[in-house]
Amino acid sequence: MNIANESELDKFIKQYPDTKMMEILMPDMNGIIRCKRIPREEFSTFFCHGVKGPASTTLLNVRGEFCDEVDFANLEGDPDKLIYPIAGTLAPISWLKSDTAQVLATFTELDGSPALFDARNILYKALLPLQAKGLSPAVATELEFYLIKSGDGPLPELFLAKIPGTNVDQSGTQYAMPEDLWDNDQFLEDVRLACELQNVPMTTVHSEFSPGQFEINLHHVGNPVTACDHAILLKRIIKGVARQHGMAATFMAKPFADIPGSGLHVHFSLYDSEGRNVFFEANSLEIPAISDTFRHAIGGLAETMSDAMAIFAPNANSYRRLIPGNFAPLTPNWGYNHRDVALRIPVSGEKDCRIEHRVAGADANPYLVMAALVAGIHHGICQGCDPGEMIPEGVEIDEVITLPRIWSAALDEFDSSAVLPQYLGEDYCRLFGTVRRGECEQFAAQVSNIDYDWYLRSM
Repeated sequence: MNIANESELDKFIKQYPDTKMMEILMPDMNGIIRCKRIPREEFSTFFCHGVKGPASTTLLNVRGEFCDEVDFANLEGDPDKLIYPIAGTLAPISWLKSDTAQVLATFTELDGSPALFDARNILYKALLPLQAKGLSPAVATELEFYLIKSGDGPLPELFLAKIPGTNVDQSGTQYAMPEDLWDNDQFLEDVRLACELQNVPMTTVHSEFSPGQFEINLHHVGNPVTACDHAILLKRIIKGVARQHGMAATFMAKPFADIPGSGLHVHFSLYDSEGRNVFFEANSLEIPAISDTFRHAIGGLAETMSDAMAIFAPNANSYRRLIPGNFAPLTPNWGYNHRDVALRIPVSGEKDCRIEHRVAGADANPYLVMAALVAGIHHGICQGCDPGEMIPEGVEIDEVITLPRIWSAALDEFDSSAVLPQYLGEDYCRLFGTVRRGECEQFAAQVSNIDYDWYLRSM
């Protein structure tokens, strides 16, 4: 679980002696960070012995409610569990005026064993079969988001760059425009500085196809759990710095109806105990030079994609992103150097031959997304799954919809999966399914403004 020790705290306090408070960051099932602050006099106790906190913290739905249908015996009465700091994540919070630090945390049972309801621990569990085969992933994530104005209106408004020489908002699609970076230069620089301060390996940033949308990439690392830590922290940094600049940032999958949504893309390589990339076929004269292991991994991801859609698209809004023509995959296809597929093979060589998984929305929990990818890859390699025909570079694709595009249908697929419980654990899959279905049913029971607009007069 990579628990921090007191020496890390001592080193931090020597470097930042004015620190008065610390935020303990606890990502929940949705990937939302739940948080509590502790004063300086409690820092040492937390790092030495942990602190107690309710088990429900990581099982809350998007509205912050506990699902009454959760009936696990060891969760009845919302018992306290132990919360411990994660090594390497203690850092200052640059966007606050107060001298406050932060640290990622994980839950354990009172005896110190990993708590099953913590998504971070689920990823550790999912990785064990790959590790048993002597295989080690290297992964990186890409996150898309929108900047929105702070305002008094009921609906969000895009924070747009200006037409040069005017005070008029830029409209339309302008991918990778320098003016968008220039207009948001101080915000992006403060994000970079916060990433540097919090050891989050930010790399490329560019404006996306939609106005007001950006993508920030993170450097690949050899530990998928750490990569997900970075993704969680990056989202927090972007949202925190945006507030500092009088804006807001959202990782909502589809915040605006008429422009594409935001995704979480994952790049995944796999290496053996000698450091060789098992996805690359050194003796191949084909382009791409991919191994049978690579093909089987792709096959496993394709076979389990419908099962995992409830993880990749965890909310009602997630499915508004999954429409034709919106740069979101609708079927488990794969191809070389092609951005219209679900599983892309980027142009690469022996060291960086990899899969780019393009299905998950930016609203998904990175730990669970990664666990689902690990499950699909290991399953595919072990079962020799056939991925079907590869889509060649430059070929136009007929958009065929085979993945579930309704939340309840995705949950049905998840609940009937024979593969995911083997990796995520049957108990956690039941917990996840129960919590998400409860929220799904609660959402479906609402009467929205569009109901009145469409039906009140005509019916």
